Amino acid sequence: MRWTRAFIRTVKETPKDAVLPSHQLLLRGGFISSSAAGIYDYMPLGKRVLDKIRFIVKDELDKAGCEEVSLGFVTPSELWQESGRFFKYGKELLRFKDRKEGEFVLGPTHEEAMVNLVRGRVTSYKQLPLNLYQINLKFRDEARPRFGLMRGREFLMKDGYSFHASYEDMSREFNLMEETYKRIFKRVGIDFRVVEADSGAIGGSGSKEFMALTDSGEDTILSCEKCEYGANVEAAKRVKPIYPPFSDNRKGEIKTPDVTSIANLAEFLKIPEYKTIKAIVKKALFDNGEKIAIFFIRGSDILEETKALNAVNANELIDPSNAELEKYEIVTGFIGVGYKRSEVLTIVDRELENEVDMIGGANKKDTHIFGVNIGSDHTFADLIAAQEGDSCPVCGAKLKGRSGIEIGHIFQLGDRYSKPLNAAFLDENGKAKNFIMGTYGIGVSRLIAAVIEANRDEKGCVWNDKIAPYLIDIVVGSLKDKAQKTLAENLYSQLLHEGYETILDDRDVGFGVKMNDFELLGFPYAIIVGKNATENRIEIVDRKSGERELISADRIINWLKERV
Repeated sequence: MRWTRAFIRTVKETPKDAVLPSHQLLLRGGFISSSAAGIYDYMPLGKRVLDKIRFIVKDELDKAGCEEVSLGFVTPSELWQESGRFFKYGKELLRFKDRKEGEFVLGPTHEEAMVNLVRGRVTSYKQLPLNLYQINLKFRDEARPRFGLMRGREFLMKDGYSFHASYEDMSREFNLMEETYKRIFKRVGIDFRVVEADSGAIGGSGSKEFMALTDSGEDTILSCEKCEYGANVEAAKRVKPIYPPFSDNRKGEIKTPDVTSIANLAEFLKIPEYKTIKAIVKKALFDNGEKIAIFFIRGSDILEETKALNAVNANELIDPSNAELEKYEIVTGFIGVGYKRSEVLTIVDRELENEVDMIGGANKKDTHIFGVNIGSDHTFADLIAAQEGDSCPVCGAKLKGRSGIEIGHIFQLGDRYSKPLNAAFLDENGKAKNFIMGTYGIGVSRLIAAVIEANRDEKGCVWNDKIAPYLIDIVVGSLKDKAQKTLAENLYSQLLHEGYETILDDRDVGFGVKMNDFELLGFPYAIIVGKNATENRIEIVDRKSGERELISADRIINWLKERV
């Protein structure tokens, strides 16, 4: 491609609404263009990167025995109603009606649609296992789309679904997909970690996330300093801390006027926060109603809301109104584990089970209680957010926090979708059984941003040779110099003939402008044709290392073969 023919528009200024470096560089480099909030058009450079990532994903999946299909971007809503997700998924699911009042959704994921494709067509265990995938557009109506391709509303996603006759075979495929994903992300050129994760609205018995390790990321992961344990903060576990002994002879109720926070309570009573019990009140929203939920955790801990949401199996947790609190006689700031009302859900953090001599609310204004013992007659769940410095649940070493970007997620679904959608096969005994499923996703367009976050410098992008829009940028020092122009043209023809993706910067602009664009756009190599052209010599610049090497132009093909 000649630069004068290419649709490349770079800008010097950083867009005001772009916060993350990847968003800034993609806009400045003319890789993408925003057409609406969270919706982006891919310009030629961005489309080339996107296609190369897509090719790597497809290549590895096909090698693993998966088959590609393409499902409709628009899905009939009755499929989502069959699975029970039509309301549970929340406002991110864009629902609409056509001219005949038929109700549809824009698919954010396609579990229902893929089950519908398979049911009735796969009827025997002899036709299993089966792994189908697509690389297609998705839409999630994000409330606050931000960070460019990192959290847009419309995005390109690989979503795959496997169908099995048994949990054992599903587990085998789950492990195969984990290894396949690892190969994909290594080829893309990104440092990542596989971590335990929350299954969220997808559901299922367990899931793993693939997190790109970056300086700036929307997620936080906790990983062990010694073993391979890692988890998103939404799912991270820890060894229960050993707290210093503390004794206090006070028992029973004590007046604590206007002391409604744990920090103020600890100061007022001269006690450590880990001896207190904290109560967090939320309103849990379900498909068919709502309930007040109270979560009790240790005063020194933080409630992890995703864990809390899962503990009550709700769609969403929101703050209740004062009128609702009064209705259930909930005295905020003084709620105790002794609160009992059948219409209110009460969940206690698992680490508090069998704790003795704790200090908690007395369920009446301006009053707390010393000597609270928590027996086993409560509903317990893992509610707290593990923190950096906590102990690893596998080996006991310290957990370390890292910023991360989710680039892939795999789930063990079981019959979560096949059962409500009545998708079954006949086993070897002729008995009807629901498919056992797994599902596997990769954010293909999101990977572009993740790669930049992990591979960039103060000058711009730094692409590797597998996904760069062009491998080589031929930079001509002066087009008016006949020797330079002739050598550059000869090199351009030779490189194209040998199959190297090359762009020739034949613009009538200054050499500095050309080099700035080379660095901004991040092509792996620049071939500078300058004053040494009369000696048939060229300078090669390695974008990643910054190293420069002067070689004979006749050696360029061998030089590239040794490195690419």
